[in-house]
Amino acid sequence: MSSPFAAHFPALRAGFSYLDNAAGAQVPTHAIEAITQFLSQGSCNVGQPYPASRAATEIKAQARAATADFLHCQPEEVMLGTSATALTFQLGRAFSRLFQPGDEVVISELEHESNAGPWRALEAQGVAVKLWRARWPEGRLEPADLRPLLSSRTRLVAVTAASNTVGSTPDVAAAAELARGVGAWIIVDAVHSSPHHLPDVKGWGADFAVFSPYKVFGPHMGCLYVRRELLPRLPADKLWFVPDDSPQKFEPGTANHECLAGWLGTLRYVREVLGDGQSGRAGLEQAFRRIESLERPLLESTLERLRAHPRVRLYGPLEPQGRVATFCFTVPGTPPRAVAEHLAHQGVGVAAGHYYATLAAQALSLMPEGAVRASLLHYNTAEDVDRLFAGLDSLP
Repeated sequence: MSSPFAAHFPALRAGFSYLDNAAGAQVPTHAIEAITQFLSQGSCNVGQPYPASRAATEIKAQARAATADFLHCQPEEVMLGTSATALTFQLGRAFSRLFQPGDEVVISELEHESNAGPWRALEAQGVAVKLWRARWPEGRLEPADLRPLLSSRTRLVAVTAASNTVGSTPDVAAAAELARGVGAWIIVDAVHSSPHHLPDVKGWGADFAVFSPYKVFGPHMGCLYVRRELLPRLPADKLWFVPDDSPQKFEPGTANHECLAGWLGTLRYVREVLGDGQSGRAGLEQAFRRIESLERPLLESTLERLRAHPRVRLYGPLEPQGRVATFCFTVPGTPPRAVAEHLAHQGVGVAAGHYYATLAAQALSLMPEGAVRASLLHYNTAEDVDRLFAGLDSLP
């Protein structure tokens, strides 16, 4: 039985079970058609009076405004880039000009390398990097463990809104409150949480946040939120005529306008198909309530079956609360890559490795081979889950 969303996702019609959604979601026809339409009308740059250029200019403005709705911020706080990783490294270059020897940065043990590597690079200039350790094997971050790491020299706290390995969802707002208490900034990696839970940078109290539309059923690009008051204070590698208070300071070069058009198409899908057609933030909130209701039974059944499977060792939260439908496990005696290859032959796509979350893999003693990861989204089905377990049961 195919997904009820196969009418909107061409890739789902082949019958393959895509359970590696944490590496990138499938894309609806709304996005595909929007990209095609943009490129068909004339691919060009912004700022000129002819029709195709006016269309590109409008698409960029619409994408910035729509992303602001998605993040719950103002359009002038949104930067549109090639990837979350590229944008965080740009921030890292800005911080390298602001932070001084003896300053401190705290990184959680659940971070993807894109929210760890740029800050660890600051050690070369004398910035001390502290590790906010998770509680294993469930991989939970406790605010009580963050508090003693903070001091008057703390400049930045880096935390994910959802682990891309074990699926746990830290209390970001609590971490932000603690960071503010010592005058530090907080950057939130919302890449893995955003397909499951609508981001809320204002509710979190975030100073910076990143996410990737391609994890949220969109094209390959990244987005960065910078709190408006901070933007003029951040040094940037920019062209001289770009104002210091403009988001364009972190958008060097020409934008990928076809991806911006595709992202707008994705957001139309989210509102029209998953929501009730409302515009703005309200439409997104309604849609994500639907997403959570679709994912919940899949999360609960997959978690229960993995916990009970005789050959599986599961890492991460053992209860549905405080996690998303991302499952990290090993099959003792069989390398993770061999498990993934076997499942691929059974028509199931999963990941094997450390998924760029090396801190967590090291904490779990899973390096260098890593583990298997199955990650579900709203368009997955109970049949996809059954196929996963049939593949596990047939492992040699």
